[in-house]
Amino acid sequence: MRVEIWSDIACPWCYVGKARFEKVLAAFPHRDAVEVVHRSFELDPGRAKGDTGQVLPMLMNKYGMTEEQAREGERRLGENAAAEGLDYRIEGRDHGSTFDMHRVLHLAKERGRQDELIGLLYRANFAEERSVFADDERLVELAAEAGLDEAEVRAVLADPGRYADDVRADEREAAELGANGVPFFVLDRRYGVSGAQPAEVFTQALEQAWGGRSPLTTLADAGDGEACGPDGCAVPGA
Repeated sequence: MRVEIWSDIACPWCYVGKARFEKVLAAFPHRDAVEVVHRSFELDPGRAKGDTGQVLPMLMNKYGMTEEQAREGERRLGENAAAEGLDYRIEGRDHGSTFDMHRVLHLAKERGRQDELIGLLYRANFAEERSVFADDERLVELAAEAGLDEAEVRAVLADPGRYADDVRADEREAAELGANGVPFFVLDRRYGVSGAQPAEVFTQALEQAWGGRSPLTTLADAGDGEACGPDGCAVPGA
């Protein structure tokens, strides 16, 4: 069985949702027969490379939040991350284009190191001080840490066309499947789960996808599970 996960490195709910899903998958009796593939989805696909900014001011400007409200939203996200055993910096993070990250993730997929790289990218973006957006060197270092050849990664970054079509194809397919936010999980092209759902939803989806066959059915839409879309990320309630 194949599970495809559309996500973006800039999406905090993708970071949390990946951890929730992986805990459920680890306990799934047929775990060894499940293939996980990560698909590209940019929350800000038109963003220029090098256009970076701080997260808190972005939240304040985009949603009309006060600084206190923006910090509180980040604090709640941090609590959700901590509940999954994840580190989360609630201050000092930046944001920017993730297009090159997705291109390198397609290289990593070809080399069998995709899951390793996406995990490192999430950790670097949400838990570490050094920016993953400021320059290419951080991305090269993380890709090498994931087991990719450094020279090959640099060659991809030097050629904006490499894997660009693959990224866009993933994004078109997400739209065709009805995904307007991430994370979005598609199980064996039978069931879709939108958002960082609770464990019981992922368990139900795995069991149903394993045991039955039907056209793609969305078990939970973006309104039920926390997700990030073009308009931003849901903030957990108090």
